[in-house]
Amino acid sequence: MCGIVGYIGKQKAAPILIEGLKRLEYRGYDSAGISIIGKNKITTIKSVGKVSSLEDKIGGKSIAGNVGIAHTRWATHGKPSDKNSHPHGDCKGNIFLVHNGIIENYIELKSSLAKKGHKFKSETDSEVIVHLIEEFNKKLDFKNAVLEALKLIKGTYGLAIINKKEPEKIIAARLGSPLVLGIGGDEYVIASDASAVVRHTNQVIYLEDGEVAVIEKDNYEVTDIKDKSKNKKITKLDWSIEEAEKQGFDHFMLKEIFEQPKAIEDATRGRLVVSEGTAKLGGLRDVADKLRKLDRIIIVSCGTSYYAGLVGEYMLEEYAGIPVEVEYASEFRYRKPILDEKTAVLAISQSGETADTLEAIREGNNKGAITLGIVNTVGSTIARETTAGVYNHAGPEIGVASTKAFTSQLSVLILLTLLLGRQRQMSYVMGKRIASEMKKIPKQVEEILSQSKEIKKIAKKYLKYKNILYLGRKYNEPIALEGALKIKEISYIHAEGYPSGEMKHGPIALIDENFPSVFVVPKDSVYEKNISGMQEIKARGGKIIAIATEGDKEIKKHADDVIYIPKTLEMLTPLLSVVPLQLLAYYVGTGLGYDVDKPRNLAKSVTVE
Repeated sequence: MCGIVGYIGKQKAAPILIEGLKRLEYRGYDSAGISIIGKNKITTIKSVGKVSSLEDKIGGKSIAGNVGIAHTRWATHGKPSDKNSHPHGDCKGNIFLVHNGIIENYIELKSSLAKKGHKFKSETDSEVIVHLIEEFNKKLDFKNAVLEALKLIKGTYGLAIINKKEPEKIIAARLGSPLVLGIGGDEYVIASDASAVVRHTNQVIYLEDGEVAVIEKDNYEVTDIKDKSKNKKITKLDWSIEEAEKQGFDHFMLKEIFEQPKAIEDATRGRLVVSEGTAKLGGLRDVADKLRKLDRIIIVSCGTSYYAGLVGEYMLEEYAGIPVEVEYASEFRYRKPILDEKTAVLAISQSGETADTLEAIREGNNKGAITLGIVNTVGSTIARETTAGVYNHAGPEIGVASTKAFTSQLSVLILLTLLLGRQRQMSYVMGKRIASEMKKIPKQVEEILSQSKEIKKIAKKYLKYKNILYLGRKYNEPIALEGALKIKEISYIHAEGYPSGEMKHGPIALIDENFPSVFVVPKDSVYEKNISGMQEIKARGGKIIAIATEGDKEIKKHADDVIYIPKTLEMLTPLLSVVPLQLLAYYVGTGLGYDVDKPRNLAKSVTVE
């Protein structure tokens, strides 16, 4: 959730840390802070609000020092305030740290430390860690003090720690919260993810749970918590800083919406085999025999990824003939899931670090299931801990509200459906038809994007409403749910996604002239059923925006506004129907004056339970 960054090298640390925080701000923006080791002192500056507020507070000050840490916060323990902002310091101002995660036993640790004379300044769980290190540092060196403190902590953490007594050193540690170490020629950057590293180097190592990195100006070492040395593989990042820039768009979200034709193409490039009516997924090659023997698939995910899983359920059951369940990852391990070697637990996660989804995968591993991943971030924890998987290759997604990651997830699920379907009963003719139509999707998405000005005009008409109902059926029921989530996330309008067939069983009571609906109603097998639902709404005075198939003139009799999508196969319509809903949400959010890249109370990657 929170973003942490540390720098050690020959350059001034402060500008690099501030720039890194800006790239990590999508992880949290309740407050921000920075600590720099200078000559015989540590300078710490904090501010409530976004990183820009911290930058304003620093002003023209030149903070000397080549070693430092910084933090942008998503509040868990304690409201956003200067005292609760990171970095947190010890009693004497010698040790400072930044923390991403939750310390579950902080109350008992805090009580014990208070009895020993430690004075606490914040309401956070994080501050306990720095005082614990301080206590051990009375008798042990910096590194061993950290190691001993970590042995007493229960919970999750990504940590970067500095100590005035050993000024040319940063210690980083990970348990459940991601950390990546960027390795430059004469500098190192430690961060929550690669977006804060890639400007300086494309050579990185990913810390695993239970690992500790001691980073100095000319070298680094990685050990476990018992100080046993670890050999770490250096990974080369496959994307550049330019991919994480806005490139002329007003917001990252809009840029990423417009990147979807490329994201879909990249997800399928080299994998979609039209001539054979199938897909080739190299990441699943080693488990091909196990996939043939599957009795069922359980998809685990959260948020937007969960809705991608719901679409995948329709695809896999209809075309691959495999029973599929879709579970909220946050609930999965708290049940008693019945798993075996003929069950696949498929995790879908943009970041590959979602704590709930990771724990669901670990539950699957523990119980002997095949674990698979659809992940966007190369080298992420879920990618490493699953048996096999497929990367989206969508590139960095900075906007908190997911757009291109969602459509790339759908693209991979279509490929998976082709692969598993052709292993089973799917005919060559059907496989080739799906693959051929899939090839057309990027161009069809471009056609929808060309209507953005018209969609903006429609959005303007609906800025005054406080509630919206999103409705769809079959493949597009999850798209209704996703459309409602998007507008909730970035415009703060109450929206509810619902299966259109269930509307008459309760939600229709809400409909009046002040409660509009968005109907996802392409020309598909449930078209007539959806038209009946639209008529029920119109009979009660409700306004309707329809997402309909090109050439459908009949729909104008039932809707106040229509946005058209190109014709495609029913199973592929979600890739098209979601795009106007993303644009609609974007233009409503910006029309109301909100920063849609940083919606309130949200963070991009949820790395705490």
